[in-house]
Amino acid sequence: MPSPKMSEKFCLKWNDFQSTVSQSFRSLRQEEDFYDVTLVSEDELQLSAHKLVLSACSSFFKNILKKNIHTSPLIYLSGVSSSNLKNVLDYIYCGEVQLFQDQIDSFLDAAQKLKISGLLTTLQFQRGIKVLASLSCPFL
Repeated sequence: MPSPKMSEKFCLKWNDFQSTVSQSFRSLRQEEDFYDVTLVSEDELQLSAHKLVLSACSSFFKNILKKNIHTSPLIYLSGVSSSNLKNVLDYIYCGEVQLFQDQIDSFLDAAQKLKISGLLTTLQFQRGIKVLASLSCPFL
């Protein structure tokens, strides 16, 4: 009996996948499409976001959203100011954020509280100068 022919397997790769996904996240935020979660800062500013994006960049959000059955949850973030929340959202949607030096410590505190991936949770000190090291968000 002849042996069955093994069919050859092919790999189709999307060469600019990361840049396309990254641009899509930016566009989703700018166009305000498909928001499905509301975040509330300590100063009661409400900001909309996407559960998928939050979950991809934060174990804090992932754990909350996995347990929540509501289709459009509202999450109050005690101890996170609206300016830091806006900056965190800029970071996770765009892969970067522009900060003044006096904003870095409070931003890192908020990012650590929210368990944002891609940021080192400690500041490195070299010759008495603070150096902020960052890594890329997993989906960017």
